[in-house]
Amino acid sequence: MTGSNRGQCRVAVAILNWNGEHHLRRFLPSVVAHAEDEDAVFVIDNGSDDGSLKLLAEQFPEVKVVTLPSNAGFSGGYNQGLDLVAKEIEATWYLLLNSDVEVNAGWVGTVVSACERHGWSVAQPKIRALDRRAEFEYAGAAGGYMDRYGYMFCAGRLFDSFEVDHGQYDSERAVFWASGAAMLIRKEAWDSVGGLDEDFFAHMEEIDLCWRLRNRGHAIGVATGTHVYHLGGGTLSQSSPRKTELNFRNNLYLLVKNDHRPGIQRRLMVRKLLDGVAGLHFLVGGKVALFGAVIRAHGQFRQNRRRMFNKRTAELKSCAGTDRPPDSLSGRYEGSVILDYFIRGRRSWSSLPPSRFS
Repeated sequence: MTGSNRGQCRVAVAILNWNGEHHLRRFLPSVVAHAEDEDAVFVIDNGSDDGSLKLLAEQFPEVKVVTLPSNAGFSGGYNQGLDLVAKEIEATWYLLLNSDVEVNAGWVGTVVSACERHGWSVAQPKIRALDRRAEFEYAGAAGGYMDRYGYMFCAGRLFDSFEVDHGQYDSERAVFWASGAAMLIRKEAWDSVGGLDEDFFAHMEEIDLCWRLRNRGHAIGVATGTHVYHLGGGTLSQSSPRKTELNFRNNLYLLVKNDHRPGIQRRLMVRKLLDGVAGLHFLVGGKVALFGAVIRAHGQFRQNRRRMFNKRTAELKSCAGTDRPPDSLSGRYEGSVILDYFIRGRRSWSSLPPSRFS
C-alpha cells in the first residue's frame, strides 16, 4: 500500500462504457474470467443512462467502477476516468480495452512480458474479428503503420482487404501505432504526455498518442504471442458518415501536430488532394453522405488549422532535447499505400516493398 486507501496492481484494465449494457453482458465475462491476480479490472462509465451500472453492481461485483457525469468521448472519458483510477490504485501499466472485445487466458501477461522484453512503452496483441475468428480485424490487426502522407494501415489489413491469420505476422516487432481497442501503455508514458488529446473526441486519438510518444523516444510494439477478438463498430459502424468525418478530420489533426519532418505544407497539399479523390470516389459510388462527411471534415480542419499548428509548435518544444530524432523509430512506410493498393494492386502488408519501411 502506498497510502491508507490506495492499493497497487501490475495492470489496470480499463474498459470505457457508454450505454453498452449489451456489450458488457456479452464480453465482460471473458475479461473477468481471464483477469490475473496482480491486475485489476475497471469499467469507466461515460455517463450511461441505460442499465449498465445496475448490471455491473448485480452481476460483476469484482469489477471496480468509476463514473463520469456525462459522455466525454473516448479521449475525455479515458483521461478523466484514468485520473479517478489513479486515485484508487497505483498501477504500473494501463490497458485500454474496448467494451466489445473477447479475450483469452494469459493475454495480459503476454503483452506485458513483450513490452518488458523489448523496452516498449506501448503494445497491442493481435486483433482478430469476432465474427470471422481466423481473420484479422480492422482496428489494429497485427500492428499499425503509417505511410508518408499520414494514411494508416495494418499488418493483416490494408483498407478493406483482410487476411486470415495463419501465423505470417507472428514475429514480435516495433510498429508505428497500437490500436486503442486493446492497448497496453506504461502509466509513466501516459502521464508524460497528458493522456489523449480531447480535440479528437473519438477515432485516431490513440495514433496521436503513439506518435507523440514516438517523438519523445518511446517505442511501440505488437505482442504476437496472443490475440483477442474484436466486434468492431460498437459505437459507430465503418460506413457511418460521422465516423468518416472524424477519421478524415482527425487524420489531418495528427499529421499537423506530429509529423515534424521538413515539408509538412507540401505533404498536407498532397493529402488534401488524395482526400478529394476519396470524396469523389464516394460520390461516384452513390455514397453521398460519406462525400459530405469528407467535405465537413476538411471544413472543420480549416476552422481549427491555427489551433493545430499551435499544438505542433508546443509539441516541437516538448520534444526538444530528445536523444532520438523525430520519427526515427520503426513503423514508417516511405511509400504511398494509396498508390500501392489502388494502382499497383498490392493487397497485403507482406506485398509492400520491405525496403520502403524504416
